[in-house]
Amino acid sequence: MPFDASPRTRLTDRPSVLPLRLDAVALEAGRHTLIDSLNLELDRGPRTIIIGPNGAGKSLTLRLMHGLIKPTRGAVTWAGAAPGRRRRMRQAMVFQQPVLLRRSVAANVRYVLRVHGVARAERAARVADALERAGLAHLARRSARVLSGGEQQRLAIARAHAIQPEVLFLDEPTSNLDPAAALAVERMIDEIHAAGTKIVMTTHDMGQARRLADEIVFMHRGRLIERTPAAAFFADPQTQAARDFVAGQLLV
Repeated sequence: MPFDASPRTRLTDRPSVLPLRLDAVALEAGRHTLIDSLNLELDRGPRTIIIGPNGAGKSLTLRLMHGLIKPTRGAVTWAGAAPGRRRRMRQAMVFQQPVLLRRSVAANVRYVLRVHGVARAERAARVADALERAGLAHLARRSARVLSGGEQQRLAIARAHAIQPEVLFLDEPTSNLDPAAALAVERMIDEIHAAGTKIVMTTHDMGQARRLADEIVFMHRGRLIERTPAAAFFADPQTQAARDFVAGQLLV
């Protein structure tokens, strides 16, 4: 069953918080520059997949966008304004290791709906819908902490999507999963994107990047090196670093 928002709450019925802009964003730790003068604008539409070698700054960039960390310099803005409560409530993030409450599967989804102000009368239906779409309805009363790794990640994504975010950040969501579990997560991502949510995701899996990306953001040493439509990037990278990376060579 494809993901879809109800007619009352379709994403396009609400004022957009996009574009998301990073203007000359830098992040430093002591004398080390982790993110260096990053300029990037993201709008509705394409699935943006961020790739690059370990230490390139991919996960840090997601955290800067999401608002978990603040830049040392530069600005992160949503629809031309600084992040505020309304903007924070319109985006969600799922991590490589899902962060789940010591509650049942259903209670994990119910909690985030309550925090986001969803009316009590609407929560039960939203919980049931989220779990059905994630293939977890039969596990609704089970403790979330005893699910398999793939089930936990599907729950984390379903919980994030239950609030109907305009933007969903995913940080290497399948890196610890077997191929079957990874495929199930990829199908969820495809369906969430088709329902209108902007996907911004990091991955180290080049096959996955080819399957999911509409556009590639390639980073190296904390810098944005290339931003290119996915087909063009994989066919003809424009920089030597990107060519080496696509060819499977180690970048240092």
